[in-house]
Amino acid sequence: MIADAVLRQVRPPSPLAGRLSVQSLLFALGEGAFLTGSAVFFTQIVGLSAAQVGLGLTIAGIAAFLAALPMGKLVDRFGPKKMWAAGAAGQAAMFAVWPFITGFHGYLAMAVGMEVIGALGFVAYGAYTIDVLPPGERVKSRAYMYSALNLGFTLGALTGGVALAFHSNHVLHALPWFTATAFLVNATAISRLPRAAHDNRSPADRKVKIPGPGPLGNPGWLLTNFFVGVFWTNQVLLNVVIPLWLVEETDAPRVLLAFLFGTNTVMCIFLPMVAARGVTGVSTALRAVRVSSTFFVISCLITMATHDTVGWVTIALVWLGHVTVTGAELYLSAAGWTFEAELMDPRQRGAYQGAASLSSTLGKVWAPAAYTFLAMKWGSAGWLVIAGIVVVATIGVHPSTRLARRFLEKHVPAEVLADARAATPDPTAA
Repeated sequence: MIADAVLRQVRPPSPLAGRLSVQSLLFALGEGAFLTGSAVFFTQIVGLSAAQVGLGLTIAGIAAFLAALPMGKLVDRFGPKKMWAAGAAGQAAMFAVWPFITGFHGYLAMAVGMEVIGALGFVAYGAYTIDVLPPGERVKSRAYMYSALNLGFTLGALTGGVALAFHSNHVLHALPWFTATAFLVNATAISRLPRAAHDNRSPADRKVKIPGPGPLGNPGWLLTNFFVGVFWTNQVLLNVVIPLWLVEETDAPRVLLAFLFGTNTVMCIFLPMVAARGVTGVSTALRAVRVSSTFFVISCLITMATHDTVGWVTIALVWLGHVTVTGAELYLSAAGWTFEAELMDPRQRGAYQGAASLSSTLGKVWAPAAYTFLAMKWGSAGWLVIAGIVVVATIGVHPSTRLARRFLEKHVPAEVLADARAATPDPTAA
């Protein structure tokens, strides 16, 4: 019986979800391998200073932010599957060029190009998965894909770690080519997926302007995704604030950080489908948000308490704080997938994904500096403010989702909304 339970967790919800999960694994394998060795690659191979690396990433991030909405319109114009495959192939080509780049200007051009092409792939991926997955399977399938993504990042990190272990610049030179190969295989796998509904539109249909306002005219959508961005600041706690707090404000050994991130990885591989269970619409997604925010607040309170504890009590509480913030991540993922599916105009999924990227970025870009200052300088009061920010966002997301729903009901024909909820992909489309 235990074997049957494990098998049910390992088996994809559908053959299509299985194919999409292979894509997630391939992407994360390549990305994770390069990210693990990127700091050494940029400093030792490209010859940059740490400040130059940081500046380039900041400028590239701004470029991706500005490109999100135009990339979304491209996805709506040419179809999500084609643009997703083009994004993966474009990134493969860019990674293949990395070993030949020397100096800051070449690095900056590459970093900007990578982020802009990545924005295209990200928006197209979101539009495609919502378009092609049956409504009743979307959340469960996305949860399964999220598990595959985290497994891929783990395998990629191990690959990058092996490359670093050789202490050889020749091996580091080959690391981007490994990632390029993984992305090229990924692009090929994407091209063989079934077409989504928006891939089957004729060229004439693609030129027809959708009547009514676009996503930037939908305040409920923009607000909802701003709040979702605030919720995703749980990653700032996970990756920045709690580790800094452990090192500077507690007596916990630094080696505990490895166990914390290991726990997060295991939970994000095996538990996404558990967290997504029962999330079937906006109302249940809001319930998942409340659960996520509860975990976030508990994590703040637990971590705050470790300032005055000692020994094994500190270790146990820091670990528990990391577990609870991972719980916040898992439940938020399930809610976010539902908001994407239920609160978009089905005719403009690419543009809506682009607008969502803009708005959610504004909701979280300030958090690393703000949360670090609050926790490290204000101590207990700072942790309470951090928790309070998420509580306010949790209250605000309820009316914002209602506003987004009313906007769709006013500006999108009822039959279009009904078809989007009832539509199923054509398995014979290729």
